[in-house]
Amino acid sequence: MKRVLVLCTGNSCRSQMAEALWQQIGAGHWESRSAGSRPSGYVHPLAIRAMSELGMDISACRSKSLDEFRDEPFDVVVTVCDNAQEACPVFPGNGAVLHWPFYDPADAEGSEEEQLAVFRRVRDEIKSAIGEYLNSFTEGL
Repeated sequence: MKRVLVLCTGNSCRSQMAEALWQQIGAGHWESRSAGSRPSGYVHPLAIRAMSELGMDISACRSKSLDEFRDEPFDVVVTVCDNAQEACPVFPGNGAVLHWPFYDPADAEGSEEEQLAVFRRVRDEIKSAIGEYLNSFTEGL
């Protein structure tokens, strides 16, 4: 089984959504984890809500530090924000380090519904990026 680590700064939105999406899209061929360079200590409620719309429950997830994974080998490390890319340590056994900067939905303004729309958009962008990567990965096998 391949392993992926998704990194962002707070590990409260983008990387949490990506971890769950990668696990689902990877369909038993990938083990996904996520972490933050400066963990926020919580998973954003609107990330939980946006993922629940896809039938994914991330409410029991927690914000984790990349230090928890520093000594573990990963086939792929994906940074989903510029701060995480700069803070990304070297992990043993990496097959690839990818940088996919997505807008931070936690910065969205407006009503809760307007903010949720941003979470949905970013969720869908992450889902698309993972799908495209995994499709290209399996085509090369």
